[in-house]
Amino acid sequence: MTERTTHPPTGAGALPLDLDTMRASARRLLAEDAEPPRQEELETLTLTLRGHMMLLIPAVEDAARKFPRDDIPATCARACVGEARMRLGLEPRNGLPAGIAHAQRLSRSVNALCDHVINLAGECR
Repeated sequence: MTERTTHPPTGAGALPLDLDTMRASARRLLAEDAEPPRQEELETLTLTLRGHMMLLIPAVEDAARKFPRDDIPATCARACVGEARMRLGLEPRNGLPAGIAHAQRLSRSVNALCDHVINLAGECR
C-alpha cells in the first residue's frame, strides 16, 4: 500500500502535511530495535513530536467537521484529538526513562493522528 506523503492544505494558509516525516519521527522511539536516545536528542525529539501534533490536531479537527456528529470514524478521530491535547498538556517526570516513556506516548498520538488524517480524507464525500 502506498501512502501519500503530503496532503492538501486543510485550512486557509495551511501548509501540506508531511506525514512520512511525522511517522519517521514517531518510529524513532517505537521501532522494536529503537535505541534509547541521549537526553539532548530526547529533548529535540519531544519538541519535534509536539510540533507535529500541533499541526495534526487542527487538520484532524477540520477533516472530522465534514462528517455528521454520529459518524463513527469522525467520532474516533475527535476522541484521538482529545487524547492528543491531553498529552500535549502533560510534562514528563524527571529522568531519562520517564522522558522516553512520555515521548513514546507522543509518538503513538502522532501515528494515530496521521491515520485519522488519511482515513478521513479517503472517506470525504
